[in-house]
Amino acid sequence: MRAYHGVTLAAASLTGLPLLHQSWHLPIPEVRHTTCPDVYRDKPEGMSEPEYAQHLAAELDALIEREGPDTVGAFIAEPVMGAGGVHVPPEGYFPAIQAVLDKHDVLMIADEVICGFGRLGHWFGSNRFGIRPDLMTIAKGLTSGYVPMSGSLIAERVWQVIVDHSREIGPFGHGYTYTAHPVAAAAALANLDIIEDEGLVDNAREVGAHFQRRMRQAFADHPLVGHVRGEGLIMGIELVADKASKRAFDPKQKVAPRVVQSCLGEGLITRNLPSGDIVAFSPPLSITADDAELIASRFAQGLDKAVASLRSQGIWRG
Repeated sequence: MRAYHGVTLAAASLTGLPLLHQSWHLPIPEVRHTTCPDVYRDKPEGMSEPEYAQHLAAELDALIEREGPDTVGAFIAEPVMGAGGVHVPPEGYFPAIQAVLDKHDVLMIADEVICGFGRLGHWFGSNRFGIRPDLMTIAKGLTSGYVPMSGSLIAERVWQVIVDHSREIGPFGHGYTYTAHPVAAAAALANLDIIEDEGLVDNAREVGAHFQRRMRQAFADHPLVGHVRGEGLIMGIELVADKASKRAFDPKQKVAPRVVQSCLGEGLITRNLPSGDIVAFSPPLSITADDAELIASRFAQGLDKAVASLRSQGIWRG
């Protein structure tokens, strides 16, 4: 639940956001969803992160057993959930999930569209969290968005099945009009050279650690902020009506969009996410420590203006 994997018929079904399912008869019957690893809202009181990870893995195990392991082809997940709220998995989550998948011979699909190519301070999120993907989806950072390009990486055991069956039924037809476009390929190669030559993955790890510390120090205790979370150069700040109870705002009040607009007025680009009042940050991999300080300063100014507006309109009295 809450994961984002795309908006086509199959991809929107894999996506765990109800907004993408309403009015479209989705998800398709072949898709099942398991619980979002939300440490802030869903982890039981008193349970450690490793215990919570084992709890979620046991829930997945039960779901696979209930469905019938022979009917389950693959499990798909983002290393850090992006659009669904910037949810960083609890400690030990993916090793525990991987053990369940190995037990039932279920493939692991790592959706690295957001996390791949340095966003988390590692080349891939799979490296950071000990994921052993059988398939990996990639995009965004592959070309840094200069031109469109995406791809799927597949493990040898998956590739061999495609090869073997192609001998029986003909070549696997998976081409598109712009598949392997030379301009996109050239842009990707040039972009990857820059990332490697300029040490941007290491920079994302080092400055990202500073960014995470700075934003937590500045905003974790703010009365409007329920939770500050992230990894490397991706961060989510969840806004709440009541800090003690974690009570959310009425979605109609559009609190996160108000904060985003206030920040834009301060020259800071942020994004409100579709799953709750969560403001997300994804600064470039070339960010410096001074840039991180500027982000914190401008977000503080934007947040203060939004707070004043919420209070003046009687929406929030915190």
